[in-house]
Amino acid sequence: MSDIKITAGPWTLEARLEREAAPETCAAFEALLPWESQLVHVRWSGEGVWIPLGDRKFGFGYENHTSHPAPGQFIFYPGGISETEVLLAYGGLDFSSKMGQLAGNHFLTVTKGQEHLAELGPHVLWKGATDIRFEKIG
Repeated sequence: MSDIKITAGPWTLEARLEREAAPETCAAFEALLPWESQLVHVRWSGEGVWIPLGDRKFGFGYENHTSHPAPGQFIFYPGGISETEVLLAYGGLDFSSKMGQLAGNHFLTVTKGQEHLAELGPHVLWKGATDIRFEKIG
């Protein structure tokens, strides 16, 4: 079952919110919807794209956190050591910043269109910032 439609550049994905494992993170994310931003390629972590959110605070802590999201998993880092961000793994990833290893809350998993990740990630790497839109399905 998919909860969220994601349009990233020319690609469309669908994803499931991980409400049981990360309820506070999912609630904070849903409050943003519909949400438009831009993806940029990660600098230290490997094969991932991210949305930097600066010093913005959302009021949740760690839940269902990981430093190694699988391809198609989104994590939401609540800030602290590094800036607040949402990150999508499209390949091998070790979530880090210039301060060292980090952990973010796995809150959203791609359920449809995962085959596009192999194109999306390199596109962002070589072509630059790419528009992204998140919206509820239904």
